[in-house]
Amino acid sequence: MDFAPSAAAQDYTDRMRAFLDEAVLPAEKVYDAWREERRGTSAEHELPPVVEELKSEARDRGLWNLFLPDVSGLSNLEYAPVAEVSGWSPVIAPEAINCQAPDTGNMETLHLFGTTEQKQRWLEPLLAGEIRSAFAMTEPAVASSDATNITTSIRREGDEYVITGKKWWISGAADARCRIFIVMGKTDPDAATHRQQSMVLVPRDTPGITITRALPVFGYQDQHGHCEIEFNDVRVPVENLLGEEGGGFAIAQARLGPGRIHHCMRLIGMAERALDAMVRRANERVAFGRPLSEQGVVREQIAESRIEIEQARLLVLKTAWLIDNVGSRGAATEIAAIKVVCPRMACAVIDRAIQVHGGGGVSDDFPLASAYAWARALRLADGPDEVHLRSVARQEIKARG
Repeated sequence: MDFAPSAAAQDYTDRMRAFLDEAVLPAEKVYDAWREERRGTSAEHELPPVVEELKSEARDRGLWNLFLPDVSGLSNLEYAPVAEVSGWSPVIAPEAINCQAPDTGNMETLHLFGTTEQKQRWLEPLLAGEIRSAFAMTEPAVASSDATNITTSIRREGDEYVITGKKWWISGAADARCRIFIVMGKTDPDAATHRQQSMVLVPRDTPGITITRALPVFGYQDQHGHCEIEFNDVRVPVENLLGEEGGGFAIAQARLGPGRIHHCMRLIGMAERALDAMVRRANERVAFGRPLSEQGVVREQIAESRIEIEQARLLVLKTAWLIDNVGSRGAATEIAAIKVVCPRMACAVIDRAIQVHGGGGVSDDFPLASAYAWARALRLADGPDEVHLRSVARQEIKARG
């Protein structure tokens, strides 16, 4: 395995770093101020105009849709350092380059399983950054980490599917630009366990859809929102089926693999920014007659953070290399492993940075509190740690079985 960046990867990473430093980081205060003025109002989930300005600049810089190998020409290994840089500003930078979840996973799903008509209607405007999307799988009434538990009904009546059920934590649904849902439900409850589920494309304006609330994450309301949604006899044409009936579970596994590695790449960037802030703060602050950076307990925190970041990065790069060379199925154990390792590592590094910042670390004067909330939530998103640990253990036992 050779993790040395290719010429293309180095070029894109350098350009992404310049874009981050010159445009994205300076835009964060503008973004935050715009949202703060609208917090708690009906306009809370509207998009700050600065994001569209950044998207335009990203296109001009050639930083667009880099996550999709068939579009960008970059392998997963080449995309990894670019995604890491975007993780320094996880709310703005990924969307600015059209590489933000859940759209990336939805675009990959449409790219792999969509019909020509579905791609023209939904994939093309997503790739153009004209609309956004959501993936509706998780449900409040069941343990959705086991996707076979979902209860939403997708019943065929003539040339239509009728969808009834409740979903929650549907990321992106509060944003008016979210025009399409990929909904997972059961088309045949009597089929084999992993053949009961299907996925259908449901336009947002279809009658019967009710967005009941946007859920906060540790008190934070994201601009795009994480919503609870009710589907009450929602009717869509049978042509809106994604893939085949009974193929929903397999599609979900194909979709979540690349999405997990993208999250992990960005988490490394989040941790790098936290470590950078930790060192700067330690150099600036004096306690008991000398800078914090000269005190052993702080130096230990800095050293542990660097070691943990490097360990996580190497495992992510190995996973990206495996996906490129043997596919997501062949990298399943590593994908599960990094989904445990990276959020835990980022939480630990950010927590140390908060500690070094003192009271300021838990305030909104620094980006650490929101970064911690984001990283901690990712120990649940796309499957909780326990599910991935179960997968790793199962493969380890099987290999010695």
